[in-house]
Amino acid sequence: MTVEVALAVMAGARVEYLTVCDGDDQSTGLITLVRLAVLRDSSAYTDRIRLRDILDGPLPSPGGRSGVSEYGPVPGVPALAC
Repeated sequence: MTVEVALAVMAGARVEYLTVCDGDDQSTGLITLVRLAVLRDSSAYTDRIRLRDILDGPLPSPGGRSGVSEYGPVPGVPALAC
C-alpha cells in the first residue's frame, strides 16, 4: 500500500495511526498520520513509497495503544496489509 492510499484510509477512518500487517495477518509495525504527512511534504517523497518501507518499527508490547492485543487485532482499530 502506498502513502497516498494510507492517508486516504486514515482520513476516512478518522484515526491517527494504523497497524500494518503482512500477508499472514501478523502485525509488522505502526504508521502514524504525522509521519506520513511529514514524509509526503518532504523532498524525499515519491508516489512509489510503500508503507513497508517506512514502518515505525516493531509494535509495542500488548496492551499499548497499538490496536493489537496478545490475541490479535483489536476491533475498531484499522489494520492494513502492505
